[in-house]
Amino acid sequence: MCGIAGFISNRIPESTGMQVLQQLTGIIKHRGPDDAGHFMHLPFAIGMRRLSIIDLANGAQPIFNENRTLAIVFNGEIYNYRELRDELFMLGHAFHTVSDTEVILKSFEQWGTDCFIRLNGMFAVAILDVPGQKLY
Repeated sequence: MCGIAGFISNRIPESTGMQVLQQLTGIIKHRGPDDAGHFMHLPFAIGMRRLSIIDLANGAQPIFNENRTLAIVFNGEIYNYRELRDELFMLGHAFHTVSDTEVILKSFEQWGTDCFIRLNGMFAVAILDVPGQKLY
């Protein structure tokens, strides 16, 4: 079933930020007992708990783009991710997993927030734009 968590705060010091994020994802461990992932670039922190269903070997999150300027955590299912993956591949995007999570990230790189119009599914997602200092 998975789950995502995170925070935006200028009051949490870097020295304790990761501990706070791990506590948040620990609360939802029952939603994703197979894996946990965390990324912090204050004031932003995103994390997830994973129940491994798709891409068991390479689907760990957060997933980053090639230059690590974008990070994504995701919960749900994108029903049309294979079609989107094919379209993005034809547009020149390279993939390192077969997960729907990476397809969302590449879609965001290609189309910005318009990517969400293209997604057919049920999902919750957090995308962190590190240089832009924005959380979507």
